Amino acid sequence: MSQSTPRHTPQRGRRRGPWHTRLQDDSGYYTLEALICIPVVLAALALFAAYGLAGIGDTTTANAAAAAARAASRADAPEGAEVAGQNAAISSLRQAGNTCADSSITIDTSNFPTDVGQAGQVTATVTCTVPLSQLTVPGMPGSKTLEATRVSSVDQYASRDDEEDTP
Repeated sequence: MSQSTPRHTPQRGRRRGPWHTRLQDDSGYYTLEALICIPVVLAALALFAAYGLAGIGDTTTANAAAAAARAASRADAPEGAEVAGQNAAISSLRQAGNTCADSSITIDTSNFPTDVGQAGQVTATVTCTVPLSQLTVPGMPGSKTLEATRVSSVDQYASRDDEEDTP
């Protein structure tokens, strides 16, 4: 049996062009790849951080609206419900450390029952405008408006402020 020879044998002594060594040499390409990849990765991380912080702001606004609706539904009268709801929302936003550039708190007591035994509800809406510079890179222009609305039922058998307690 004869030995098989490979189909392609490299030719020795063949001269290749001057560009051949440049194409196989990787020096400098890692630096170029890093110059391209690092800013892209940093931008993606900043975007993820901005979305995370926006989500936290959204949750904070929703919690403030829920606290406002809860506090307003426990009040004795519609006037007291508005004050209690606004105070609860302000307190909730302050505790969360949320710094809104502009905020508004609306307590809707139009369905607040005046007599015991009547069902009713209170709606609280909290709107907070947060500058984008707080969410992403300092100095970034623009803002994001976060809004949350929550509804809480009023206890229909709780005593009202204008009713006399009967023994």
